[in-house]
Amino acid sequence: MSNAREQILQTTCVLLEKQGYHGTGLNEIIKESGSPKGSLYYYFPEGKEQITAEAVLQSGNQTAERIRQGFTESSNAAKAISDFILNIAGHVERSGFAAGSPLTAVAMETATTLPRINAACHEAYQMLKSAFYDKLIECGYSKTKADELATFIVSAIEGGIILSRTSHTADPLRLVAKQLKVLLAL
Repeated sequence: MSNAREQILQTTCVLLEKQGYHGTGLNEIIKESGSPKGSLYYYFPEGKEQITAEAVLQSGNQTAERIRQGFTESSNAAKAISDFILNIAGHVERSGFAAGSPLTAVAMETATTLPRINAACHEAYQMLKSAFYDKLIECGYSKTKADELATFIVSAIEGGIILSRTSHTADPLRLVAKQLKVLLAL
């Protein structure tokens, strides 16, 4: 992948995370990425929807990889998942409650209006769910239970991000981490 293309996608992820889909414009992506306007249209001829869909998928893939990487540090699902969520809480705090995940903002804004981006969000969430599912299976959960818990974990994290950003405290995410640790230890 070219450096200019990658820079455009990374910049788009950052802007989407802070501002959402409707708050992020192509001119801002060009300016913040330092890429020429021609590069944006060369790599993303279909414009903002294409860039956003690809940025969402990239973000989902990178987050799923971070989840898997973090899970290598602990064989205990409860601890590994709790630690991952606590890392998100720290990230949200350090950003001044402007960050959390590009998926959160974009999914809410585009769920019923932009099918291409909605499909990308769905696929990205499936990547996250799969990372949690794999760890739960590794730790001995049945396929059915692991699937249900993976969905619950992703849902709890997303809700925790929204509440943390809204209330300007990472306490909701810390509570999610604490309660999931208890739930998964049962």
